[in-house]
Amino acid sequence: MNQNNGRVYNFSAGPSMLPLEVMENVAKELTNYKGCGQSVMEMSHRSKEFQAIIDEADKNLRTLMNIPENYKVLFLQGGGTLQFSMVPMNLLRKSGKADYLVTGAWAKKAAAEAKKFGDIKIVASSEEAIFSYIPQVKREDFREDADYVHITFNNTIYGTHFGYIPDTGDIPLVADMSSCILSEEIDVSKFGLIYAGAQKNIAPAGVTIVIIREDLIGFAAKEIPTYLDYKVHAENGSMYNTPPCFTIYVAGEVFSHILKNGGIPPLHQLDVEKADKLYKYIDESKLYSCPVQEDSRSLMNVVFVTGDADLDKKFVAEAKAKGLVNLGGHRSIGGMRASIYNAMPMEGVETLIAFMKAFEAENVK
Repeated sequence: MNQNNGRVYNFSAGPSMLPLEVMENVAKELTNYKGCGQSVMEMSHRSKEFQAIIDEADKNLRTLMNIPENYKVLFLQGGGTLQFSMVPMNLLRKSGKADYLVTGAWAKKAAAEAKKFGDIKIVASSEEAIFSYIPQVKREDFREDADYVHITFNNTIYGTHFGYIPDTGDIPLVADMSSCILSEEIDVSKFGLIYAGAQKNIAPAGVTIVIIREDLIGFAAKEIPTYLDYKVHAENGSMYNTPPCFTIYVAGEVFSHILKNGGIPPLHQLDVEKADKLYKYIDESKLYSCPVQEDSRSLMNVVFVTGDADLDKKFVAEAKAKGLVNLGGHRSIGGMRASIYNAMPMEGVETLIAFMKAFEAENVK
């Protein structure tokens, strides 16, 4: 338990911790946003007040990520999961072919969904090794006429992350960055489309960010449902229908908070320091081990096990009692997972390591 404010350290993979300062500011404005007499939850999305909120969020995200002018930023709904469908519906525009790298459960689901709409090839997969590494691919591994290549940049369940950006030549690269967006500087121009659910590093669940190069907009077939056409959202400023206003507002507050504190570089430095400290302890301990290949390890999601499923459950239960919550691994693989997103302070990681040491001392004879 954090002695300063009585809050637990939440290691959930999402929804996850948000910056405390942001939540406190949101709380102050909850019933009366900037003196307008109403909450953002109540105001019309057509109002000048909300238009200013979404415009500011767009501007600040562009600044944070250095998004080029020929890219649209869309604030959509449906989570990353809906993007598994929207991407092929909109981007299978010439050959009807797309190449996928399958590096985890969500990447596998994205590929399976895309197969409903076109000729999908799994170019590389690490499933044979329980998704414990990121495969290396080269330009020649992709089909020359593929409409796009899809990767899942950070794999939340298995704790892996792309340490490189695949070279796809002129083929647009699509990346699901739901669990790592804003944790590192990336060259947006190397991607045709980036999408990310908000509930890891950005805001509460409810809004999905899509960053799409303008020349990829406008190719959805006429029978595609209106709401699933990127062009519709781009032409309507993400307000074809009522958007998730409150979540967009919180996202904008997070963007502003990050900018005020130096942007992405200091966040990334802290993320590296947090992950390095935790991985170092795990690798040197006698009780815990990390199943992920060292060059593929995620900064955001650190998975580890004791090798004894019952002991793993005991660890999670005793940690919860100490105010270290949501440390259980995904239900599909068990073990433990510490998600240490941007808002997790170093103190949280250090408190976790102290507990891990005490637990090890008590359970290693």
